[in-house]
Amino acid sequence: MSSKEKEEKLLKKERILVSACLLGVNCKYNGGNNYSNEIDEFLKDYEVIPICPEIMGGLPTPRIASERVDDKVLTKEGKDVTEQFVKGANECLFLAKKYDVKKALLKLRSPSCGYEQIYDGTFSHTIINGNGITAELLKQNGIEILTIK
Repeated sequence: MSSKEKEEKLLKKERILVSACLLGVNCKYNGGNNYSNEIDEFLKDYEVIPICPEIMGGLPTPRIASERVDDKVLTKEGKDVTEQFVKGANECLFLAKKYDVKKALLKLRSPSCGYEQIYDGTFSHTIINGNGITAELLKQNGIEILTIK
């Protein structure tokens, strides 16, 4: 296949935002990632746009674990990091709009990317119904949220 043919094929692929940790980027709160071969297989027909809302919001890696508590995001030490999470979510929405993205594959249970299930804010690994800050904003703006279990 010529380089022009490869370029044309790439341009025809649907774009998708993907939590960077799912792609193997060491950007989780603990400096690790959530890579799996299953994700690579799923994404083979998409043009991938990696995102990490926490990093895009200005938080470091590694960082203190955070969980969503109502409309706030608090670290395990009680520090309010809602502003950084909201900033990261807005950056992700900006990319989605700029590149006409209709879908996002996000990390389960994350205070940013969790969709339909997140941790309850007690840092006890208790799962509740709810969305992370980024997942909620993307969904409100018509982006289909996908997860891989």
